[in-house]
Amino acid sequence: MQSVLAYGRLLARALLGSGLRRSDRREYRLITAGCGFGKDRGKGTGYGDDACFVAAHRLADVIGVADGVGGWWDYGVDPSQFSTTLMKTCERLVHEGLFVPSNPVGILVASYKEMLQNKVPLLGSSTACLVILDREEHCLYTANLGDSGFLIVRDGRIIHRSDEQQHYFNTPFQLAIAPPEAQGSVLNDSPETAEGFTFNMEVGDIILTATDGLFDNMTDYMILQQLRLMKDCNYDSLKQTVKNIAEQAQQLAYDPNYMSPFAQRACANGLNVQGGKPDDITVLLSVVTENKE
Repeated sequence: MQSVLAYGRLLARALLGSGLRRSDRREYRLITAGCGFGKDRGKGTGYGDDACFVAAHRLADVIGVADGVGGWWDYGVDPSQFSTTLMKTCERLVHEGLFVPSNPVGILVASYKEMLQNKVPLLGSSTACLVILDREEHCLYTANLGDSGFLIVRDGRIIHRSDEQQHYFNTPFQLAIAPPEAQGSVLNDSPETAEGFTFNMEVGDIILTATDGLFDNMTDYMILQQLRLMKDCNYDSLKQTVKNIAEQAQQLAYDPNYMSPFAQRACANGLNVQGGKPDDITVLLSVVTENKE
């Protein structure tokens, strides 16, 4: 009997100790700063057809970017309305807790479904990239549809880069809502086709999430050079660094003599292209920190 009681006390202590260790485990969180420029609106006056959001929930930090497809202007449709509504819907679902941190694709699915169910459908199409940091599990979950994307940087090196999803050159995967008469001629990919990724994060890891306006104009090396100039990981330093990155991308986009990443890919696809690629540019720069609260 004594041995049973002794075992019970040991088991209780073990469970209590385990609980204490679990509750003592530090939560992670993201500090995020953003910057963006619209292609046709002048420096610093808007994100053009791009959109983004940054949302904090008790379970996770969630960020997203979307790039409205500019071709809709030819049909009298403002592409920014689609990308902005998509991101605002994602953000609201996060704030309302209607998401699972390990399933960013689920947020895209729910947001797109809600847009489809509007009494008056909002016409347009957009790429999308969502990034979720699970605060307790210290894990990053992502969903990327199209040619927006993200980088993870640790100790000055890129340890992961999202892959573009393209039907063919310069034609990315995209979510779309088209009028009935045009549904057969408008590209429309399912949100479930977004590429998912999971990664264990560490304090100090940097996540750069952006639309293709950045990646088409700046090489990974250029981005790393800017990140190495970051003084520390507070918000002001992040804000200055992301501003520097976006401004450099914008400057390169209008350089006719610069052999941009976009121009290099165009040449590889048989096109005679040189220079930067003028485009809307949206960049979110995040760093993983411990939650001290």
